[in-house]
Amino acid sequence: MVILTMVARVQDGLLLAASMQESEQSSRNLQEYQNQAKQLFRKLSEHSPSRCSLEAGPMTFHYLISQGVCYLTLSNASYSKKLAFTYLEELQVEFSEVYGKKVASVSRPYAFIEFDTYIQKLKKSYVDSWSKRHLSSINTELQDVQKIMVTNIEEVLQRGEALSALDSKASNLSSVSKKYRKDAQFLNTRSAYAKVAASGIFLFMLMMYLRFWWLV
Repeated sequence: MVILTMVARVQDGLLLAASMQESEQSSRNLQEYQNQAKQLFRKLSEHSPSRCSLEAGPMTFHYLISQGVCYLTLSNASYSKKLAFTYLEELQVEFSEVYGKKVASVSRPYAFIEFDTYIQKLKKSYVDSWSKRHLSSINTELQDVQKIMVTNIEEVLQRGEALSALDSKASNLSSVSKKYRKDAQFLNTRSAYAKVAASGIFLFMLMMYLRFWWLV
């Protein structure tokens, strides 16, 4: 279930629009999640991952960055990641079409607060019953969600580390992983050659022994 949706400018973290789902959770908890989202916006840059999921206890933040705008949603941790990013993509398409050319010129927070009307309408189409029916039809519409970076929002905020740095570390780990795989393949190949060579030497020695035995 989508609980919170926020749209912000990546350049300076300026909030452009927001919408909150009516919930039984205390306003205190929701305020805490809102504060975390605002802190996250301030840490984003043009080098941040374009898609990311951040675990926040029983909830998960998902965000998508496109054309200098960040679209973020908060949902239950059990909510489908595929649906969350499909929701953000639909949000991005509509927002870009309506407000795309105005984003760079605004200076006050929530300049496009009227976008909440569309957000509310879109959220209603992502209720659980609809989600289960619709999930199978979006399998080919979204890139592999397993490749989307997942981290913990508390670690990002407390460490004061930019998401671009985390993305860089992820890329480095990926490079190291590829190097180890290549090294492992090389060692496996060399091991196979060594076994073949040992077998060849054994056969050669056996033939020489048999030949010598017959001559004697």
